[in-house]
Amino acid sequence: MQFSADRDLPFANRSFAGQALGERLKQLHLVDPVVLALPRGGVPIGVEVARALGAPLDLLLVRKIGVPYQRELAVAAVMDGREPVVVVDESIRERCGVERTYIERQAQLELAEIERRRGVYLGGRAAPPVAGRTAIIVDDGIATGTTVRAAIRGLRKRDPARIVLAVPVAPPETVAALRREVDELVCLAQPLDFGAIGVFYVDFHQLSDEEVVRALAGIKGASTGSP
Repeated sequence: MQFSADRDLPFANRSFAGQALGERLKQLHLVDPVVLALPRGGVPIGVEVARALGAPLDLLLVRKIGVPYQRELAVAAVMDGREPVVVVDESIRERCGVERTYIERQAQLELAEIERRRGVYLGGRAAPPVAGRTAIIVDDGIATGTTVRAAIRGLRKRDPARIVLAVPVAPPETVAALRREVDELVCLAQPLDFGAIGVFYVDFHQLSDEEVVRALAGIKGASTGSP
């Protein structure tokens, strides 16, 4: 599938976007890849990328912390692990007047939600090793990049040989900022007039836990685990 931003936007759905992303990543001939999806929306993307690369699929359990009166706007994000990683967007925190104590409280709540999700998604499967491999972080899109930044920094603690960030769509300024934090970044479309990720999909419904579990069950080698 040869993707063209001019011809193929909006994406029909996450699976279509994942197929296009997988084809682009195949051209890079990545060595010993493991695909790491951000649930929930990144899971259908990750399934298609893992199929295209013949790679195992795992999850990175990261949670956004939204501004109190505008929850979709990320002021911070937290990724679990032996030492949880919290990334704060200081510009948004200061502009929106968000107290650090609020972020600390919400981080604890989101860590509890991460534990709940691990229990639902895990299914007793062992996580594939990441150390020394090419770790590919995938999601259905990036807006501000706060959540992905937490994922990158948490993932580094697992000692991958390389980190590749791959998404269907993101604004150019976010791509430029995140490119400095990874070894390689692949983004199929970088619209100047961004708005929200869902604008670039025909079907962008909120995935349920059940859909995530079914998607993971449908790919050989899929597993979920913690850092």
